[in-house]
Amino acid sequence: MSKQVTVVVRVWMPDRPGALGQVASRIGAVRGDVLAIEILEHGAGRAIDELSVRLPDASVLDLLAAEVSAVDGVDVESIRAVDEDRADPSLAALGVAAALAECPVEDRAEILCRGVQRIAEAEWAVLLRDEEIVHVVGDAPAGPWLAAFIAGSEHLDGVDDSAPDDLVWAPLEESGLTLVAGRGMHPIHERERVRVSLMARLANALLTPTV
Repeated sequence: MSKQVTVVVRVWMPDRPGALGQVASRIGAVRGDVLAIEILEHGAGRAIDELSVRLPDASVLDLLAAEVSAVDGVDVESIRAVDEDRADPSLAALGVAAALAECPVEDRAEILCRGVQRIAEAEWAVLLRDEEIVHVVGDAPAGPWLAAFIAGSEHLDGVDDSAPDDLVWAPLEESGLTLVAGRGMHPIHERERVRVSLMARLANALLTPTV
């Protein structure tokens, strides 16, 4: 008996009426069920959308990619398998915010880093003060390298597409910390950066007295 799989399809498409409907129709043609849609970025006549899709089995993955790519002007950036219970990223961010507010003070750094690692699907996340890593989750680069990168990126807006696509960072001004996360699997886009920036703003007040 075939086993259903859940995948995330990240596509670049024309920012025009009907384009998303055409993509959804192609997904339906391979018996896929669209569970959620998130617009990650749009501008210059293009949009980057992420669609969570349940498929009847993994054998249709190549066909899915071919069907979606056949829509005029659409390019598939990636298709990746995820856990069936993958949370909606925005709801997951609210869950992390609630956990930060409710947990003991001494656990907040861990909750923040693990939460950001999850909502950004990052390989690692750290809290950095100057060149010192105050808290880390995952296999992160060394503190001095991260500090040099942050110092060299002060001219960039961390939430727009001028930022490197494998790192996301946000300052926690009052505490003197910087939240940094990274992944190499697929590019980090604007909406994901905004989510991390908002999480840092919330954490700023909660972490200031303790870290």
